[in-house]
Order: sequence, then C-alpha cells, then structure tokens
Amino acid sequence: VSEASLSKSQSKDLAIKALELPPICSDVRQKQRISIDTLPPEVKAPFPSEPVIPLRTKTIKEFQEDMDRATTSGDWRDVRDFYLTTFDSFLEINAAFKREANAPFNTIEDSGVNSKFLNAVYDALLCTPQDIQKSVLKGIINSLLREWKGPRTKDDLRAYFILVQNPQYSSTSTYVIYAHLLRQIAGLSEADHHFLVHWFKKLSPRRFRQLVERFLHFISTRLLPAPPDELPPLTRCSWWIPAATKVLALFNAANSISTPPIMSFTDFYNITLDHIDIMEQYRTWQSHGNSNKFSFCQFPFILSTVVKKAIIQRDSEQQMISMARQSLVNKVSRRQRVDMNLLFLNIKVRRAQLLSDSLDELSRKRADLKKKLKVTFVGEAGLDMGGLTKEWFLLLVRQIFHIDYGMFTYLKDSRCHWFSSWKCDNYSEFQLVGTLMGLAVYNSIALDIHFPPYCYKKLLTPPIVPCDQNTPIGMATATLGDLQQVMPDLAHGLGELLCYEGNVEEDFYLTFQVFQEELGVVRSYNLKPGGDKIPVNKQNRKEYVQLYAGFLLNKSIYKQFAAFYRGFHSVCASDALMLLRPEEVEMLVCGSPELDMSALQRAAQYEGYSKADLTVRCFWDVVLDFPLELQKKLLHFATGSDRVPVGGLADLNFKIAKIDVSTDWLPISHTCFNQICLPPYKSRKELKQKLTIAISNAEGFGLE
Repeated sequence: VSEASLSKSQSKDLAIKALELPPICSDVRQKQRISIDTLPPEVKAPFPSEPVIPLRTKTIKEFQEDMDRATTSGDWRDVRDFYLTTFDSFLEINAAFKREANAPFNTIEDSGVNSKFLNAVYDALLCTPQDIQKSVLKGIINSLLREWKGPRTKDDLRAYFILVQNPQYSSTSTYVIYAHLLRQIAGLSEADHHFLVHWFKKLSPRRFRQLVERFLHFISTRLLPAPPDELPPLTRCSWWIPAATKVLALFNAANSISTPPIMSFTDFYNITLDHIDIMEQYRTWQSHGNSNKFSFCQFPFILSTVVKKAIIQRDSEQQMISMARQSLVNKVSRRQRVDMNLLFLNIKVRRAQLLSDSLDELSRKRADLKKKLKVTFVGEAGLDMGGLTKEWFLLLVRQIFHIDYGMFTYLKDSRCHWFSSWKCDNYSEFQLVGTLMGLAVYNSIALDIHFPPYCYKKLLTPPIVPCDQNTPIGMATATLGDLQQVMPDLAHGLGELLCYEGNVEEDFYLTFQVFQEELGVVRSYNLKPGGDKIPVNKQNRKEYVQLYAGFLLNKSIYKQFAAFYRGFHSVCASDALMLLRPEEVEMLVCGSPELDMSALQRAAQYEGYSKADLTVRCFWDVVLDFPLELQKKLLHFATGSDRVPVGGLADLNFKIAKIDVSTDWLPISHTCFNQICLPPYKSRKELKQKLTIAISNAEGFGLE
C-alpha cells in the first residue's frame, strides 16, 4: 500500500463519517441565497458577520526547511501541526494559501491562491507519514461537514479550488471523501461555476491534466464492479458518477475557452464507456433531455468518437428497419406482391454516366433514402455486399470534386475544397452532394473528402433542422482562425491589418466593400449598408475583418451551403448529431487520418495460412515497406475504400486467405468482406511485383 493510502479500518472510519454528510439540495441553496436585506429584522440576527481570516505567515522556504528537518531527524511535529491546522476548515485553508489573508480577490482573473506554496504543500504531502496524511483527510471531512451550509463566499470557492487539487484522491481508499467534495462542487450555482472554470484555466498544463485523468479514473473505477470491502455498494452511491462528470464538465469548459486548448478534446474521452450499454444512456437522454435524470449523453465530451459512431449506427439501423417495415406493411395492406427490393435504396448506374445517373437516382428515390443502400453497376455481375457501395462512393466523390465540374473550388494553400460562390437558379446539385455525404455517414462509409473543419461547424449550426423555414442555417460564427483554415494567405493579410501601427485609412485605402470573381466576372459587395462610402480605420478595422470573414464563409455561399445542409440532414436526421463536435463529424465522414499498417497486421485474421507462413511474412514485409500511396491503394483493393474507419484499421476485420492457384496469378480481393486472397508466392520479390500490379489496377467488379 502506498503512503497515500489508508488501512482498511482507517478507510472505513473515514467512510462512515463522510457518509454522514447531508445531501446538497438545490432548494436549500436557493433559500440561503436570499438577500439579507429582504428578511424581517428578527431573522437577521442569527447571520454572523464575515469571519476574519487568521494571519498565517509560513513561507515556501520555511515549509521546505521544516520538511527537510523532519525527513532528516524523524521529528515530524512541526509538519504535523501545519497540516493538522491548515486543512481543518475553509477559513484555515484560505489563511494558509491566500496571498493576502483579508483581500477580496473576487474576480475570475485571479483566484488569489499562492499556487507555488500550494503545489509545494501537496507535493510534499505524499512523502509524509501516514498519520499526517490521515489527519489531512479528517480535516477535509470536518471542513465539508462544517461548510456545506450557508451562502457561498469567494473564500469558499477558493477552498473548493484548493481541495480538489489534493493528490490523495488518486487512491480508492479516499474515494468516499472525494465523492462528497465533488458533490458539493457540482451543487454550486452557475455563477460560482463560472469563477471556478476561469480559475481552473490558470492551472499549469501538467496539473490540469493530472486532475482530468483523476476524474476519468474515478468514473471508470466506479463504473466497473469493485470488491465489496473497497467501495460502498453502487446502490448507495449512484450519485458519485453524476457529481464527478459535472465537475469534469467544468474542466472541459476551461479547456474550451483556453487558446490554445490546454489538452486535446480527445483526452477527455473515457474509453471505459466504449464497453457499457450506451444505447440505454442515449434513450434516457432522448426521453429526459438535460433534466435531473443523469445520462452521459448530457456530457458528450466524455464519449469517444467510437461510441458516438456506434450510437449513430444503431440509430440509423433502427430507422432503416422502421422504413423497411413500413414499406412491407403498405404493400401487404394493398394486397400487392412483396418484392424484397423494396427493403433497400437501390441505386443502378452506368460507369460511363456515373454522376448523372447517380444524381438522377437519388432525386427520384428521396422517399427511400433511409433504407439500406445497395448499388448495381450496369453490365457488371458483382453483387453488392458492401464492396460495390464503397466503390460507388469513391468514384462519385472523385467526379463531384473535380475542378472541371465547378461546384467546388480547390484551394491549394489550404489543400481543401470550398463551395463555389457562383450564383444560379437551382442549387439542387449541392443538395444532392449533401445527401450523398449523409448517406455515407448513415451507411458507415468513409469518404475521401477534403473540406476544412469549419465546414463541419456550419453543418452543426444548428445540429437539428429547424422547423421554421425562415430560420438561417449553416451560419456559424466566423473568426479569423476559421478563415485561416480556408484562405490562409488572406487571413494572414487581415491579421496584419489588425496589428498595423501606422495610419490604416491612408495606407490601406480600404472601404467596407469587397470584390469577388464569379465565372470570370468581378463583382462588388458591401459588407454593410453604404459600405463603399465607409473607410476602414483603426477604430473599425476589427468590425471590417469580422464582416469580411463572415461574408466569405457564410453570406457569399449561403444558398449553396443551405442546400448542402438540407441534403445532409435529410438522411442524417438524428438526435445523435447534437452529441458531436465538428471534428468528430469530420472523422465520421472522412474516417481516421492515421494509416497504421502495424495495427492492421496485429488484428489480421488468416484462412489457409498462419502468421508464420512464408507468404504471410513476405506480405507484411512488403506492405510495411510500401510508401503511403501504395498502402492506400492496398486498402482500397482489399476493402473498396482507401479511408481508415473510426476506431482505426484494427476494426476492419481484415483477412488474408490462401487461394490454391498458380503463382502466376495476381492477388484477388473480396471487398465486401475486407479479404485479400494470395496464391502461395515463394519469394518477397515475386509477391511485391504481383501485389503492386493488382492494387494499381483495381477497378470494376465480377463474379468468380
């Protein structure tokens, strides 16, 4: 047992005391927040005056000297007295760690805590004898029991801010106390949470990460079955996970308002949740929303993309089954012959007219969009078990985004596609492209699409299609950072305008009018009424930049994107979209950016071969040595798509099978089953030559 841990008997003593903590009731808190001026005179008397914080003058140097002396001599009395006093009440906590004992420090910018001293005290705590560590925990229990009632002052918030950083909570023996601390923090008012979020934001990145990881571990430990003598029964502490998740949400908020973020948003994922019945959580959330009935879906930042993809898949499957059932019922009720094809969205296309056929089929079969997709290429004998669908998407995307087609512009500087701003009478083709992208997500197909992240932000604005047709859609707030994703050179120039120290009006000679080329014709647009008459100067340049970014990313392409948005949501109309960040939508559409062939090798299955066979060893030797372009071609050859699914290549169920034919044969594949079939090649050179030819000429389907 580490020094941070307590013995089982000590832990039980503390647990019993901690369980006596009264529940935090929102009604009680609200009543206690009533202004004293509104109360009758006879009720005012019991309220004590603001307590005066005692003066504590110990410095970091003095504390470290005490620690060095105690470590050398074994006499821990001074250190013990310090810890015993410091954590005995919220008042003493403020006395020890507040930079100036009776200064207010009531702004979000400064917690008033002497962070260096606090860190030194906590870093030393785990190196002290267990009786000192136990005394700190007892002090915290006393503090929580004493301070749970009464209106919250900024000193109370400071005490919570200090206590939540205690490193002792890494041990499960302290979880009962930790849980009660988290419940009190979770039960604070929204205004108090606002202060804590900004104070958490100021923590060092290392300590911020440690606290987030501690919350995630606490939640995971409570989710999994625990030995009866280690944690209380789940029935008695069902509030633990909600309390911890709500406090973790404060750290997620702090991370979100930091520029740049302190941690990646993926570091807030709790992978343990990948293994629970997430659909039960999803249904609870759908039924109760953000009410008092807890669901992890209320806090989507904690759910990994794998979990969110699973929710969308299950939701899609349910909608597919519902649509197919309705079609069957309609046929039977009319006493018509039932054709099994009515259960599917059947797309029949010619390769030579792929784009026009596809758009025509999607236009005619809008009522079937939520059925399972099946693709047939005219004149080919392939049966669609998934491979033809992937091939159709791949070829269609290539044509739609080709520069000659004109719907999208490829921007070399940002290496992405953006919507052409040309005006026309009919934007239905943009709607059909949105439908295509929605179909890909709905049918779990990753696409080779290169939109900037801002496109997905627009796609979630709002995440559910509004009922009112006049409500603007896709009009996400546009910043200079968003413009940087799409047009980096222009964004850089506007950034220089904002920083320019000289005479902006005379040196730049700009007005609130911008010019844009459309099909070879230069047109002018006012960013605001009378914009061509309003010069840009130091006072209004920030407004100019905001309006210019908004014009380029929103207004100039509004009709194109609105049609695209409606097409996407006509298929992906799911509450699950509200759980997603723009980056996660991008991953669902495009797949994971990491092409890890080693992960594919570790997860590969074999039929007729074993991993020790010469042909298999040569195969992996060649594949791992391939350049990225050939690795992507191999993926396309074997699976029908060169995109990596969410969750990585390990989730592909990739199989290498033996085919007993002459080694003169090229490898063949079954894209529906992510399977590649290899003749028993006897050398690395022979396998590399045959495999390279096969994967470089892989288009079209047939039956053996």
